[in-house]
Amino acid sequence: MNTFGVMGRWKNWVRQLKIETYTLYLACSDPRVPWYAKAFIACVVGYAFSPIDLIPDFIPILGYVDDLVLVPLGITLALRMIPQPVLEECRVQSRKIMKQAKPESWVAGGVIIFIWVAVITLVTIKLIGFQVS
Repeated sequence: MNTFGVMGRWKNWVRQLKIETYTLYLACSDPRVPWYAKAFIACVVGYAFSPIDLIPDFIPILGYVDDLVLVPLGITLALRMIPQPVLEECRVQSRKIMKQAKPESWVAGGVIIFIWVAVITLVTIKLIGFQVS
């Protein structure tokens, strides 16, 4: 099997995934998208753009599950929630923007850090039996 062909397909898939993620980001601000879709999209896009994973990559096998399964699955479900005309407009705009600049979300990263700190704090309190009076 030609490894260059496999790598080319992977690169195209990743490139398309980035475009679709940014398409979701743009669709989230469109008034024609239902509120429940916006809430789901905000979670998916925030997680996809976040530099920090809920399951750290250093954990064997599970660390890559979110990158290889959860993010693409979330993107696929979110795309289905968007009305077709809005989706097409956002895809065109996304392709134009992605050629110019790369998006990043420091707010999403901060939320993920906050969640991890809260979980670690709660587990630590539970383990050492610390009681707040």
